[in-house]
Amino acid sequence: MSDTQKRADSRNPVPPALEPPALETVSINKWFGSNHANRDVSLTVPKGTIHGVIGENGAGKSTIMSIVYGYLRADSGDIRVHGRSVSIRSPRDALGVGIGMVHQHFMLVDPFTVLENVLLGAEGGVTLSAGMERARAELTRLAKDYGLEVDLESPVGDLPVGAQQRVEILKALYRGAEILILDEPTGVLTPQEADHLFTILRALRAQGKTVIIITHKLREIMALTDHVTVMRRGQVVANVATPDTSREQLAELMVGRKVLLRVDKTPARPTGEVLRVEGLRVLDPSGVERVKGIGLSVRAGEIVGIAGVSGNGQSELLEALAGMRPIQSGSVRLRGEELAGHPDRFNAHALRRLGVGHIPEDRQKVGLVTSFSAEECSILGFHDDPAWNGRILLDRAAVAANCAAQMEAYDTRPRNGGLNAANFSGGNQQKIVLAREIERNPDLLLVGQPTRGVDIGAIEFIHRRLVALRDQGKAILLVSVELDEIRALSDRIIVMFDGHLVGEVAPDEADETRLGMMMAGCA
Repeated sequence: MSDTQKRADSRNPVPPALEPPALETVSINKWFGSNHANRDVSLTVPKGTIHGVIGENGAGKSTIMSIVYGYLRADSGDIRVHGRSVSIRSPRDALGVGIGMVHQHFMLVDPFTVLENVLLGAEGGVTLSAGMERARAELTRLAKDYGLEVDLESPVGDLPVGAQQRVEILKALYRGAEILILDEPTGVLTPQEADHLFTILRALRAQGKTVIIITHKLREIMALTDHVTVMRRGQVVANVATPDTSREQLAELMVGRKVLLRVDKTPARPTGEVLRVEGLRVLDPSGVERVKGIGLSVRAGEIVGIAGVSGNGQSELLEALAGMRPIQSGSVRLRGEELAGHPDRFNAHALRRLGVGHIPEDRQKVGLVTSFSAEECSILGFHDDPAWNGRILLDRAAVAANCAAQMEAYDTRPRNGGLNAANFSGGNQQKIVLAREIERNPDLLLVGQPTRGVDIGAIEFIHRRLVALRDQGKAILLVSVELDEIRALSDRIIVMFDGHLVGEVAPDEADETRLGMMMAGCA
């Protein structure tokens, strides 16, 4: 059976045309100063379907959904739910008409239990205990009906990311959501967690719920959705039935040009060794060993990819090599020079001066200060460089010119370096970080999840930049949970499991089955 047939067989029939859509937006407009973020946006979502909303970062897709959920107010236009015009001025209003939303960055209180998080703001009853008992019974039913099993008494901060996402879905369903919006739902999930999420969403659809997914991942759109709305530069450019389109057509509609959906690169020609790690052990703040005596090397002119299910030590390894996390023991040599045991050289500040760039996994918490302007973020870590400093004060004109040049080269939108980093979409925040690190011309680039939450056009751009850096003779150590990305970019692939390196494989031998076995600890 073909993939198209499988997708068609897995979907419910389209509801009768006479039944009003679950959700409509009619000529929605939204301005942010001079930026026209939504331009007469009209979309229709039939009841009991999974609907995709796709577009480049900054295309306006998150803005329109934030208006539907009440986080933002439209400047003009109308919202209709089940055929009835509604006024949505807040998330409470949205929930009142049956609309729930699961955000890319979860809205959870880590020390609270799952049950406490779900109840927060919706306690009900005269006493908290009575409300908790009712909630426990209802959540148990919802979890069973939709495959959302999670320990209600577990602190949310102790749960893996996939389970935290299930908590967010439970929150929305508990509050009566019939329409569920998910913003980049697989951006922080492993492939296994993403598959589980798809099973949940199909179960929701089978029960008559309506699901809207904001995403950039075309494979997921093709596998999961019934209809797709494509946005570009604030406007809707297409509304199509998913079986009637293709990944290539959607990519071209999103970007406005043909997009290469593969990484175009020549074979690597590695030369001398830039990084060598031996016997490296790293502990987390609780004293738990996360990196367990591993060894690896990266040569100039190659990309070494580290694959593995999230939480198996990749993050701690990258942070340790970037000087952000202390090492317990082991050897780290950069161009033959031993750094371990020399705190004056083995720290984040010193490593930057030694030619080590770092694109962190979490751009918002580590790569940027979101309350700073894009101009200020463009020199983070290099702010004491003479190029940005006058006799006494920061040379603001030089910083602004540097940021403007980087924004132009990396197609960062909007091209306004004075805006706070928080006001840029996730993909454009990533471009700010990439430009800052790559334009310093590092000898070794440590890269964590480079395209997490990034649209198809930006992914193509980022991949080309990394390959170009490799071809300039730079050494790149890449960590990604996206197996397609690891296989496409890497010249050698190393797999981590439970803090150990369990094996190395050439990209042309790294099929998903083999990598999956290695990621499960079967070398």
